[in-house]
Amino acid sequence: MNRIMLAALCGLALPSAVATARPMTATDLAGLSRIGTATLSPDGRRLVWQQRETDLAANKGVTSLWSLDLTAKGAAPARLATVAGKNAHDPAFSADGAWIYYLTDASGSDQLWRMAAAGGAPEQVTRHAVDLAGFLLSPKGDRVAIWADSSTHCAALPCSAAAKAENGSGRTYDQLFVRHWDTWATPGVRQRVYVQPLAGGPAKAVAGPLIGDSPSKPYGGAEELAWSADGQTLFFTLREAGRIEPLSTNLDIFAAPADGSGGPVNLTEANKAMDSLPAVSPDGQWLAYAAMARPTYEADRLALHLRNLTTGEVRALAPDWDRSVDSIAWAADGRSLLVTAGDHLDSPLFRVSVADGKVTRLTQRGHAAGVLPTPDGGAIVSLDTMTAPADFYRVSAKGQAVRLTDVNAAKLAGIDVPTVQRFTFPGANGDTVSGWLVAPAGATAKLPTVMLVHGGPQGSFADGWSYRWNPMLFAAPGYAVVSIDFHGSTGYGQAFTDSINRDWGGKPLEDLKLGLAAAAAKFPAVDPANACAAGGSYGGYMMNWIAGTWPDQFKCLVVHAGVFDARAMAYETEELWFDEWEHGGPYFEQAAEYEKWNPVNHVTAWKTPMLIIHGEKDFRIPYTQGIAAFTAAQRRAVPSRLVVYPDENHWILKPKNSVQWYGETFDWFAKWLKPAR
Repeated sequence: MNRIMLAALCGLALPSAVATARPMTATDLAGLSRIGTATLSPDGRRLVWQQRETDLAANKGVTSLWSLDLTAKGAAPARLATVAGKNAHDPAFSADGAWIYYLTDASGSDQLWRMAAAGGAPEQVTRHAVDLAGFLLSPKGDRVAIWADSSTHCAALPCSAAAKAENGSGRTYDQLFVRHWDTWATPGVRQRVYVQPLAGGPAKAVAGPLIGDSPSKPYGGAEELAWSADGQTLFFTLREAGRIEPLSTNLDIFAAPADGSGGPVNLTEANKAMDSLPAVSPDGQWLAYAAMARPTYEADRLALHLRNLTTGEVRALAPDWDRSVDSIAWAADGRSLLVTAGDHLDSPLFRVSVADGKVTRLTQRGHAAGVLPTPDGGAIVSLDTMTAPADFYRVSAKGQAVRLTDVNAAKLAGIDVPTVQRFTFPGANGDTVSGWLVAPAGATAKLPTVMLVHGGPQGSFADGWSYRWNPMLFAAPGYAVVSIDFHGSTGYGQAFTDSINRDWGGKPLEDLKLGLAAAAAKFPAVDPANACAAGGSYGGYMMNWIAGTWPDQFKCLVVHAGVFDARAMAYETEELWFDEWEHGGPYFEQAAEYEKWNPVNHVTAWKTPMLIIHGEKDFRIPYTQGIAAFTAAQRRAVPSRLVVYPDENHWILKPKNSVQWYGETFDWFAKWLKPAR
């Protein structure tokens, strides 16, 4: 086990690195192996997962399938023999354990394939004219739910709906969305769920007359669908489209007969806020799901609920547990739920008793995800921390964790591991606020300091690995890296999360000021007089806000995809519910609320050097916001630089672009920060 992984598991601060150790680079980060979707054989004896490797020359990731025998002590992972040179991903065991199904582009488009679990040549299962985005196997092994972008007129695949003749290239719209996340909407096309017999035959749509994307876009996947235990009913999540779709967070859970004999029934119609994450109990009696209470608020608490599938009775489970769940799975015996949720800089695995709602934390430091219940009452999960990328662990029913994989051992060998230290301080209103410091191990003298500000704003720079904003990499050049979970952050109870509403530049900025001072008082390495700040999304907004309202603190700023003009943002962004909730309504009704915290109103105070980065395919915070901020800086004669990525969205995802992004950012820091003392 390498030093990075050992430190992550034990929560230890390592001594100074050996002479051969070196700091991590952006190329190291881009080249790491990434585990993904996993599946466990029904008997719990074999784990199969997708793993991405980076082809830096081709500027892309390549996915393949790997397997581990969980019964053999010391067994090594083995790569499965899928079609050479083609991506293979999203594996799933059949209910009888005889087959491993997965998606691959081996035929030229993403289709469903399978291979015998005992070995053998892969074989193609579906042959549709559209790329499949995902699938979910029936527990009876006779059907599969698939989803893909297709015409809303397609009641089945293959689809014979005639394409509308156009005289030109113009798309026509009569309602929003016009574009979403990073894609222009194609009129008449939605992501739709179909059920197809595995023995062959047409795939029939389950949504009937409903118009909407299922799973939801841009993030939804298999976690938004579930099969009944008898395989006769498919539960799926959908937000009905219409003129108000960009104003609505009202995802509902529908039930539809798998054989297409009847239309879908809305099980959560009474709740006008979000309902999602359906999961059916092993005995088929209960549907567990998560629900929000407040319509149009995307960061409301996702609370656990149980629905009796026989009587229709619904009850809240653990209603007093003030955490928002990220995922839901049933323990093998059906007596408890295994859920993940943010909690004070961690995202642990919890057990929630069905009988009394008692909540027990099963994992400790770091971020747990991809929960696969095991027959003995425990689970296999992926775990990662700020200094260790994700690997698989077996977690017992009582919470003991045993490591199963170490996929990056060779790639991380000899790389310096920084020290991660958490701290708390009295923030705005005297409330306890949390933060952390990441610094080179053994650092005692003052170091150039970087403050990272997270996005969301209802989010957290929690203790987990990131391939986009990686604190370990930010510390690698010799920086002390500080982050603060300001008012509005998640994992501290819903009231703390709610407190940023209509206060974007208020309490959060006060927390950042108090937090930087607290970090400097507690940690000798932090030097607020020699510091830069960086943030993306809301964090980018905060950089623009700091430039005008705290202009004398930082030597430089890095603004990634940040809001510059709240008025323009209100009319240019796609998910209108977000901006309108945050500021109390649409701009034309609440202009004063928007303008109160609008960075554009403070441009005359700008003087801090600014690096501004944006993706042209960013429709959440359109790239015009970045151009406008750069224009303002240039007209103010503020030292500034603009980097625009024509092939990126709100995030920087391509390997070469990631390396360049860090290169530009580190060059900017080096230009304005004094060397370490």
